[in-house]
Amino acid sequence: MEILRDLAELLEAKSISNFAENNLHLPVLFRPGQNSDQLELADLLEAKPQIKVSDTIYSQLRELAKSKHPELKLSESEINELVSKHVGYTPLYEYGVWVYYPWGERLVHILDATEFIDLRTNRNKYKITQEEQDQLQQKKIGVIGLSVGQSVSLTLAMERGFGELRIADFDELEITNLNRLRSGIHNMGIKKTILVAREIAEIDPFLKVTCFHDGITDENIETFLLENGKLDLLIDECDGVDVKINCRLKARKHQIPVLMEASDRGTIDIERFDLEPHRPILHGFVEHLDVTKVKGLKTNEEKLPYILPIVGIETMSVRLKASAVEVGKSISTWPQLASAVTMGGGITADISRKILLDQLHLSGRFFIDLDELIADEKKPVEPFIYNTELLTEDLVTDIIQRVKIPAEENDIRDEQVFEELVTAAALAPSAGNNQPWEWHSYGSKLYLFHALEKSVSFGDYENMASYMAFGTAIENLKLKASEINVEPVIHLFPLADEPRLIAAIKIKKRSLPVKEDELVKYLGIRVTNRSEGQCREINRNILAEIENSTATIPEVSVRIVEDKDRIHKLADIMGKAEKLRLFIPQGHYDLFEKEMRWTPEYAEQTRDGLDITTLDLSPKDAVGFRIIRDAEAIKLVKELKGGKALEEMTGKLAGSASALGLITTSSFTKNNCIKVGQAAERVWLTANKNEVSLQPILASILHFARINYGGGKEIADDIREEFITLNRDFKSLFELSEFEKPMFLFRLFYSESPKVRSLRRDLNKVYFKHVNKL
Repeated sequence: MEILRDLAELLEAKSISNFAENNLHLPVLFRPGQNSDQLELADLLEAKPQIKVSDTIYSQLRELAKSKHPELKLSESEINELVSKHVGYTPLYEYGVWVYYPWGERLVHILDATEFIDLRTNRNKYKITQEEQDQLQQKKIGVIGLSVGQSVSLTLAMERGFGELRIADFDELEITNLNRLRSGIHNMGIKKTILVAREIAEIDPFLKVTCFHDGITDENIETFLLENGKLDLLIDECDGVDVKINCRLKARKHQIPVLMEASDRGTIDIERFDLEPHRPILHGFVEHLDVTKVKGLKTNEEKLPYILPIVGIETMSVRLKASAVEVGKSISTWPQLASAVTMGGGITADISRKILLDQLHLSGRFFIDLDELIADEKKPVEPFIYNTELLTEDLVTDIIQRVKIPAEENDIRDEQVFEELVTAAALAPSAGNNQPWEWHSYGSKLYLFHALEKSVSFGDYENMASYMAFGTAIENLKLKASEINVEPVIHLFPLADEPRLIAAIKIKKRSLPVKEDELVKYLGIRVTNRSEGQCREINRNILAEIENSTATIPEVSVRIVEDKDRIHKLADIMGKAEKLRLFIPQGHYDLFEKEMRWTPEYAEQTRDGLDITTLDLSPKDAVGFRIIRDAEAIKLVKELKGGKALEEMTGKLAGSASALGLITTSSFTKNNCIKVGQAAERVWLTANKNEVSLQPILASILHFARINYGGGKEIADDIREEFITLNRDFKSLFELSEFEKPMFLFRLFYSESPKVRSLRRDLNKVYFKHVNKL
C-alpha cells in the first residue's frame, strides 16, 4: 500500500485548499482486517492527528440486525445479541471499512459493500424490488452538464440507480450557480465534476463515478459513450447547442436512449434511439437545419435557429418568456431555480429507472407543469371582440341609394375601366396591410366603403390610419386615371351620417388628353422595406423631389430630418412608443393576433395582414417576436419595469435610416387624414422611383393622436404619462408648430429589396360589380 504512504506524506505537506485544486475526488478505503491496511490506516492517523473520525459502526450493525428481522419487534437486548452473534470474534475496529475523504480530512467507519448497499437501499423496497435493484447495479448512465445534472446525479446515487455514472462538465463552481446547485461557498473555483463525484462518494463510496473534467468534446465523446461498456442511458443537461446535437447523433448511431429535463414547466424529452434507431433527433424539430454546421456556430444569432426547437418557445413558461426578454438587459442570462432543478432531478431519476428496467418505452416531449397542476382557479381571459356590422349587399344598396350625385352625359359606365382603376387602388398600402376597403360599382360611379372589421383596432384612433389608407388608394386610382385618360370626380363622405361610405367617385371622359403622372409607372414596384438601413446619405436633390411630390395636395407638408443626432433621438422615441404599444393589452392583441400572419400558409389563406417573413427578422428577433406574442409574459415584463429589448427592434431600424420623414396637416379631420394618405403614397412612390426604401413607423404617431385628441382615454395612467413625455420630445425634435399635426412618420434608407412582399386580397374579395343598377 505504498500509495497510502505517499498520500499520508502529501496530506502532511499540503493544505485542504491545495487538495481541492488537485481535484481529489476518490475516497480511500481501508479494511483493518487486512494487516497492510491496518498499518496504513495507523500511519495516516499518526501523520494527520487532526483528522475527524466518525465511528457509528455499532449503530449500523444494530440497524442491519433489525432489517433482517422485519417481522419481529426486537428488544434492545435481542438486538445486541444479534449484533454480537453476527460480528463474532472480530473486533469492531476491524469490522467493515474505514473510508477516508481527503478533501475534508474525515475518516468514516461503515459496513462493507454488500451489507452497506443492502442496508442503504432497504427503504427502497418494494417501490424498487431487490431484483430491480440488482439490475440497476449493472447499468451505466452518462450525464452531460452538471447544473440540472448535479441534482439528477445525486438523486440517482441516493436511489442507487446505476452501477457506473459517467459525468461530464468543463465548468467550475461560481457564486451564481449557488441558487440551484447544492454546494458551499468554500467550493467555488472547483470543477463541478469533482464536486458531484465527492458528494456521491460521501453518500456511497462503493458507487463508481467516472469524471470527464473537460466536458464532452469531439475527441472524447466516443470514450464517454462506449469505453468499458456502452452506456445504457444518456442524460443531456448541458448548455452547448453543438454538444446537444452531436451527442444525440452519436447516441442514435450507437442506439443509446437519451433523456433531457429542461427545468421549466417540468419539460421532459425522451428519445428512444435504442428502440427507434432511425428516429430523427430532437423529435424532428431540427430536421430543416444543417446539423453538420452547428460546431462552427460562434454567435448566439447563429445558434438561435438550433436553440429554438430545443427550448420550445411556444411552450416556455410565462416567467421564462418574460425573463428571456430581459436577458442582456436587466439580467445576464436565462434563469433557473433550485426548486425546478431539484424537481427535475427527481423526475429524471424516476424516468431513468423505468427506462433501464424496461418499464417505459415511449418517446416524446412531456410537461409536468406545477403552475397548471396546482394553482388557484384562473379567471378566464376575455378575448378582444370588435363588434362591427358587415357590409351586406342590401346595406350597401340602401346606403348608395341615398347618395344624390346627378348623372352627366360624359359619365363612363365601362366595366373594364372601373376594374383597371380598382386594381390600381387595391395595390395601395394600409396599416398592418389590413386592406380596409370594399369597392362597389353602381351605374356610372364607384363607391368606396370602409370594411370596419378589417381595420378596427386600438391604434386606429378615430379611424385615422384607415382614412390614410383610403387616401393612398384614392391616389393610386387618380394616378391610374391619368394613364388611361379618364377623370375621376371624387366626393368624399357624401353622406354626413354614414361614415362607412368613404367616397363616391364618378368617372368621366376627358374632352382633352391629360399629361400622365409619371408616378403611375411605379405602382407595381412600391413596397414596404423593413430591412436595416445602410446609413448612406441620400442625395439632396432626391430628398427635395420627395418633399415636393406632395405640392398639389393642399393642407399637408413634408418634413425630413437628416441630422444623425436627431435621428437617433427620434429612433429612441419610436422604440419606446413601440414598447408602450405592447404594454397596452388591446394593442398587443391587435398586433400579434389580428395583424400577424405566423405561417406562409395562413398568409396565403387570408392574403392580408403582416406575413412574418416580410418583417425581415434576424434569428434573434424572430425568436423574440414569438416570445413576446405571449400576452401574460408581456404583462409580467411591464410589472418588472423592463422591456428595453422591446424598444430595440424599432429603435435599431429607425436609427439605421438615412433620413426620417414626417407628413403633417393643419387639422385633425377625416378629410385631412385622406389627404395625408394621398401625400404618403406620392412620397412613397417617389422614393421607390429613386431606389430609396421607405418604411412607415406609426406606433408613436397613432398613440400621440389618442393623447392629443382623445385625452389618452383607455390608456393606463403610467403609460399615458410616458406617451405625453414622448409626444412633447417628438414635437420638439421635429420643430413642429401648434398648427402642424403629425400624421405619417417614415424612414428613408438604402437597402436590398425585400425578398417577400405583402399579399393583396383577390380582386373579387374587394370589388363588387353592379354596373347595370341605379
